[in-house]
Amino acid sequence: MSDTASDLRARTPDELKARLGDLRKEAFNLRFQQANGVIGPQQGNTARVREVRRSIARILTVLRQQTAS
Repeated sequence: MSDTASDLRARTPDELKARLGDLRKEAFNLRFQQANGVIGPQQGNTARVREVRRSIARILTVLRQQTAS
């Protein structure tokens, strides 16, 4: 699923909130896996943590922009 800002602006606030909930669950699971050593530098996929955090920030930004205007 693409999380570019232009794609997110085309979505409704309800869709954005649903996606935000999914990403927050994924971020929690990734943090849990990282703490337990399931993912790490040797196991790979550490970049997904960063991608998820940035996607959450993008969605929150778009939601705030939509409520401000």
